Amino acid sequence: MAIVGGRILISATFSGLCSRVAPSFVGENTRSLLSLHPVKKLIPLWRFHVACCHGAGTPSNDVIVEYRNGLPVLSLMLPSRKERCEFTLRPVLQTVGDLLQNIQQEDRGIDRTAIYTTDGARVARSTGIDLLLLDDFKLLVNEDSFFVQPPVQVNRGEAGVENLNEVKVMVQQLYSSMCIEEFQVHKERQMLTRLQDLQAQLEPLEKIKQDLVQKAQKRTRFVLWGGLAYMATQFGVLARLTWWEYSWDIMEPVTYFVTYGSAIAMYAYFILTQQEYLYPDARDRQYLRFFHRHAQKRRFDVGTYNRLKDEIAQAEVDLKRLRDPLQLHLPTPEIKEGN
Repeated sequence: MAIVGGRILISATFSGLCSRVAPSFVGENTRSLLSLHPVKKLIPLWRFHVACCHGAGTPSNDVIVEYRNGLPVLSLMLPSRKERCEFTLRPVLQTVGDLLQNIQQEDRGIDRTAIYTTDGARVARSTGIDLLLLDDFKLLVNEDSFFVQPPVQVNRGEAGVENLNEVKVMVQQLYSSMCIEEFQVHKERQMLTRLQDLQAQLEPLEKIKQDLVQKAQKRTRFVLWGGLAYMATQFGVLARLTWWEYSWDIMEPVTYFVTYGSAIAMYAYFILTQQEYLYPDARDRQYLRFFHRHAQKRRFDVGTYNRLKDEIAQAEVDLKRLRDPLQLHLPTPEIKEGN
């Protein structure tokens, strides 16, 4: 036996080992050779050491879980520092992964941590602490395994977890009731500021747009009255030719061709516009033509104008929703019954 580098080593002479264990299988030449040149093999003593783990039914004193101030506290002996460290567990908010991460942060010498059930199944890191504490489990720290038995208060804590959930909901409602007014005022101020900014950007475009609308409407009315004047002139010419210059027998074919020519013109309008010739549609089409023609001359961006109008409309809708009684946690107004 020898001590090398802080390890206890066991020396075994193959010559003596062979002579004692299997003398019939070793020849004379071989035994003489081994006796002249003995070969020693150093075997570390730790290979003969049997690791001791806590039994499945025996709780470990190195890991203790106790119920303190309404919350479970896990007390663990850190392997590197050789000191006890306590971890306060939050059953509703924390998971197994959070607990293992906190343990590794406290002791940098811990390379591996895991939690297993008493049956040997590994517990997922996403499992909640409240579910973990419902039953016994094993905590693995590096190569050491500790059996952990939660106290009765935590192990039978289904009603406690429900109470914690109720308390959580109550706290959220209380926070909402206390902070809703401040939040509403802050959000409303932001929306009003954005609405004013959009209206400021839209104001110069709105002035140009009103000018363009007036010009387009004026030109459209001129075209409409021009069409009426053309039809009245046509009627007067045909009447003059029919009753003063010529007779009805002569002018009847002329009026027929004039009517048929008008039908051809309406059909050509349909082919070009893919719309039936209706007076309101024709008027709106003529108005849009004049409007866009003047907009190009004035360099008026119709797309920007439409985008600003849409954003203003959306901001007004959001502001109206923000001021809704349901958002303010106020009683809704009564529905008025119709007569």
